[in-house]
Parts: sequence; C-alpha cells; structure tokens
Amino acid sequence: MFKKILIANRGEIALRIIRTCREMGIKTIAVYSTADKDSLHVKFADEAVCIGKPASSDSYLNIAHIMAAAEITNADAIHPGYGFLAENAKFSEICGEHGIKFIGPTPAMINAMGDKITAKETMIKAGVPVVPGGEGLLESLDHALRLANEIGYPVILKATAGGGGKGMRVVWEDGDMERSFNTAKAEAGAAFKNDGIYMEKFVEEPRHIEIQIAGDQYGRVSHLSERDCSIQRRHQKLVEESPSPFMTPELRQRMGDAAIKAASAINYESVGTIEFLVDKHRNFYFMEMNTRIQVEHCVTEEVTNFDLIKEQIKIAIGEPISGTNYEPQGHAIECRINAEDPYNDFRPSPGKITVLHQPGGHGIRVDSHAYAGYTIPPYYDSMIAKIIAVARTREEAINTMHRSLSEYVIEGIKTTIPFHLQLMKDERFRSGDFNTKFLESFKLL
Repeated sequence: MFKKILIANRGEIALRIIRTCREMGIKTIAVYSTADKDSLHVKFADEAVCIGKPASSDSYLNIAHIMAAAEITNADAIHPGYGFLAENAKFSEICGEHGIKFIGPTPAMINAMGDKITAKETMIKAGVPVVPGGEGLLESLDHALRLANEIGYPVILKATAGGGGKGMRVVWEDGDMERSFNTAKAEAGAAFKNDGIYMEKFVEEPRHIEIQIAGDQYGRVSHLSERDCSIQRRHQKLVEESPSPFMTPELRQRMGDAAIKAASAINYESVGTIEFLVDKHRNFYFMEMNTRIQVEHCVTEEVTNFDLIKEQIKIAIGEPISGTNYEPQGHAIECRINAEDPYNDFRPSPGKITVLHQPGGHGIRVDSHAYAGYTIPPYYDSMIAKIIAVARTREEAINTMHRSLSEYVIEGIKTTIPFHLQLMKDERFRSGDFNTKFLESFKLL
C-alpha cells in the first residue's frame, strides 16, 4: 500500500481523494496555488506545498513544480484527479521516471485514447460502433466539402485533440462549410496547440450516455453501469443521473459489452469512462474515452455502493478489480452547482461567500470545498459543489433533489441553484423526454 499520495489537483475532487486516503490509512499531500491557500483541501491534507502563482500554467499545470513537491515530501504516488494533468501522458511518464506511481493509466493508454482519430481507429478494430465519418484529418476545405456530401448533411467538425466543445461546429449545408471549417481550425489551434480537425455524421436528437469501467493489471475489465449526461449547456454537463431513463436492460447489456471491448482493446488499467452518443432509435456510437475519474463518478458510487477512488488506488498498487459487472440499485441524480449567474447567460460569478447553508437529510450527498467566508478565485473552473440525491425511484430522487436545492443557501455570489430548481419541476425533464439539445428550448423564469 502507498504511504503517501500527493494530490495534483484542487477543490472538491482533492477533498474527495483525501477522504478515501484517510479511510485507507494513507497520508496525503496537497499542492496549492497562492490563490488557494485558504482552500479546504489545504487544511485537511496531512501536508501542503505551495506550487506557484494563481494561473494554472504556474501551478496546477506546472509539472516541474508538482514533481518538486512530490520529491521533497517523499510521495510514492500521485493522484491527478480530473482536469489539469489527469490525461497528460507526459506527466504520467515523468512520474514513472522518478519512481512515483501515477494513479491512472500508462502513457501509452492515455495516448491511445487522447487523440480522437487514433481512438476511433482503435474502436473500429475492436468492433465497437462508431459514428460514420471520414478517416483521418481533413486536409483542406475542398476535402471537407467532398466528404460532407459523401456522408450526407448534417455533419460535425471536431478537433482531434479536443474536449469541452472547443473546435466543434455543426454544418448543415455546403454554404456553411467554409466559415465553420476555418472557425473550428482556429479555435482548436488556440485551445490545444493542434488545429487538426475531422468530420463525423451529426447524430440528431442524441443522448449522451457513458459507461463507467474499471480494468486491472491482469487484463480484466468490468463495467459499473451507465450515467446519462444529456443535460448540457455548450457541451458542458450540468446534470447527470444513473440509471438513464432512456435505458433498457438489453441496451445496457450491449453498451456494457461494447465498453468492455473498448477498454480491453488497449489493455486498460485504472477506472475510466467510455462515452457514447445514443440516437432516438437506441443505436449507440463511441464518442470518446476519458482515462481518468469523472466529475460525475458520484452517481455511480451511490447506485452501486462502490468507492471508485479506492478502486483506482487499489488497481494502482496491483490488486485485481473488485468484481464483475454491476446493475444500478435505486436512482441517483447529480446537480453541479456552479458560481455562475443563470439569469445572465451563466456568466462566472467569483467572489466571497458570505453565507452558506448546505442541505442534508436522507438521500443527500454534497461534495464541496466551499464554506462561509471562502473566496472563489476567478482563475479556475466555476464548479463549487455537487449535490447527489439518491432514492428508490427516479421520481423520488427528483423530489429529494428539489427539496435539497430549496434548502441550499449561498449568498455573496450568484449560483446555478435557481436553474436546477426550475429544471427539477420541468415536466419534460421529469418524464425523461430530453436529449443534449434540451436546454436550447429551456427558458429560465
């Protein structure tokens, strides 16, 4: 077992990892920027090291600073959490070179799934359904026009090194292609230092459904059922739930088998997520693999009674995975609480929290690093909390969530709580009639 784990992250996920490590008897080391000196992950870790100025490039993305912190504290492992360096193959490689275990997959596994074109080719070879599209990167505007007419409109342009909706454009006809092509390439180059883009058939009315998987060092892979992440704004998830109201036992079986094939194709070890687009006819297509823990892992934990962080750590020390495939028991819904103003186009709202009262009661879990008096810095992701409601049925889980949101008091900043309160009362959402375009017609009252 590891003696000390350095957590190369911040906020609620750093706290989440600290809690599991403490239960496992493992000491923790927090790293923090000067903007995070008063953050809870700094207070609750056994040791803490300042690694730089507020900008991520000077702190949480600064590999040299993080490795120096690991060396001076004698860490024998690093947990990257999600975001920042969690899917950085070079960081994983450097950890290995310094004799420090990276709690996650190997550099080769990260690379295999980090590039969208490579990942798609791997999935085709493994027999996993993929969205119809061209092979390789688009070489020119003419190439894009020819391919779009072969596939049939609408099509979507995507950045090969992308994520979070950057470098992504839907094209409905030839006349829209030039502007979309140039914009997607420019955006991809600015965001990822790689302007390569590729084309796929645009799946209309899609659900975003992902399968949680775990693989060990002995070639075994299991899945822990699905999460529905279709409630999104600009490709950013706002609500996740398990099981999906769109799921059938037969579809879960097929998607679970496909997810295991996908992970097995690269001999995957660690926890991870296979993300699929599912059309209205329940045809599903591989979208991408996240080679890390997900923000929304909590909903899976609640319906499987399974600690995914603990599983991740145990896999890293060489233990076999804990079980076979899991079926969800009951229903869990997660709402991301962001420091954003939903009445002003979700504009970020950093600042000092003057009053905070978090909800509780039966069936409620809150993962948060916020507290009264805490100042939310403007430099990082705006998420400050996750509420997870758990109940026997989806209807009960929605009602529990609405009750908990109505108890949540955060003053001093704007939050997305009013948005979530209205969503939980929306009849289309409650009936399960939604897809990734749902919020385009949702009006906040």
